[in-house]
Amino acid sequence: MRFPKVSPKKCFFLVLCFAVLVLLVFNLRELNSKSTHPIYNRDEYQVEYNNHVKDDASRTTEMLGRLDLSDRDGDQPNDQIQPDDPSLHGMNGISYSERPWYFSNGVRYPKPVRRNRKTNKRIARLLPSETARSDRITNQLMFVPPNYEAIKRKGKLKTILLYNGLGPWNVKAGREVFYNAKCPVSTCSITSAREKAITADLILYKDHYIPPAVPRSAHQIYMMYFLECPYHTQHVKFPDVFNWTATYRKDSDVVAPYEKWEYFDPRIRQVEQDRNYALNKTRKVAWFVSNCGARNGRLQYAHELQKHIQVDIYGACGTYKCSRTTADKCFEILDRDYKFYLAFENSNCKDYITEKFFVNALNRNILPIVMGARPEDYEASSPQKSYIHVDEFASPKELAEYLHILDRNEELYNSYFKWKGTGEFINTYFWCRLCAMLHDEASFQKPKWYDDINDWWRGPGVCTNGSWRNYRARKDAISEE
Repeated sequence: MRFPKVSPKKCFFLVLCFAVLVLLVFNLRELNSKSTHPIYNRDEYQVEYNNHVKDDASRTTEMLGRLDLSDRDGDQPNDQIQPDDPSLHGMNGISYSERPWYFSNGVRYPKPVRRNRKTNKRIARLLPSETARSDRITNQLMFVPPNYEAIKRKGKLKTILLYNGLGPWNVKAGREVFYNAKCPVSTCSITSAREKAITADLILYKDHYIPPAVPRSAHQIYMMYFLECPYHTQHVKFPDVFNWTATYRKDSDVVAPYEKWEYFDPRIRQVEQDRNYALNKTRKVAWFVSNCGARNGRLQYAHELQKHIQVDIYGACGTYKCSRTTADKCFEILDRDYKFYLAFENSNCKDYITEKFFVNALNRNILPIVMGARPEDYEASSPQKSYIHVDEFASPKELAEYLHILDRNEELYNSYFKWKGTGEFINTYFWCRLCAMLHDEASFQKPKWYDDINDWWRGPGVCTNGSWRNYRARKDAISEE
């Protein structure tokens, strides 16, 4: 059998056409992949898209007990965080339309979470046992159960019983809080009627535990919410009671921080600023404080720092006065005259970072010096290079020497403000997340228990009266013996 003859020219032409076709297909695929943002433009938000990020909406009544704007230990009253509204918004890689719903102007809502084809488990990391690298807040905000459409059709609501009453939470009974927040998962209802303790899906206690007078139902969740640090909260004497916790700590089941910083685009954490934050500032360090007996020695540290640099202490613990009735004017003084602010907490406890840092300092054009939580806690919760931790220095004198360097070097000082405009403090929508978690099948299949919630909340290593630097030095010395 004879095969038809094919000329070399025709072969070359066919090969060339095939090569061009392959190249065209490759380029089209490459172009399509580049047009899709690798972080936000996907359905699986729940797969902890910002795990590699070390973790200005207004404070709302939803912030669970932080409704009294006066500081719990007598410091100056806090303001509400207002958005910077920088011109960079919408120009730093993430447009408004791509931002998740919990951002200011964010419109992107989650879809029902997918399941793993092999294990049939939901692809989402919502519980502390599923990841130790983040607070999981954004994962919970973007969680919708796989069968949520069927849940809505059935019309059955999850009931949340606030056992201490509605007052401490400043919410109304019913579904209003879920509707007003436009929660992605809203099929929940709030009640304070204790007679519903036997049927409620979740019984939530704030700061104090009172055993119900009725037997506990199977698959019922008991949850403890603590606002303050362990030094100022109840010792719970009942073991094996609580399944979930809600506190500022990152290893809580539903984390309720004082504020939550989130980048618009995790790849962009520093941008050049168009202003000089040191301009016309003639004074060095300021501090607003009225509680002079904090157990972490913050006042003694400030007095030692005063020996080496100017520290103006306003309030009952110092010689400078600024009335609480004119709090806005007091904080205007910070922006205008001072370069540094002491954002010192009243206790040194794990993850304990309050409005002293987030509102009184980061909301201003001043560089905060922090004391309270561990250095790694501030690193995970703050904008990149936005503060100075006292434990970075061996002594107040060494800290003062560095502050003098910053005072003389405006470029170095301004480098601490390059985070501005890269993100915002988001509303963490506690009730939305709690409702979503109550619809998570995995949370109920094998419910967790705190054998001793006191051991978890106030056990060894949670708080220290001295610095974390000294605590670790003592711990290392003991381990070497």
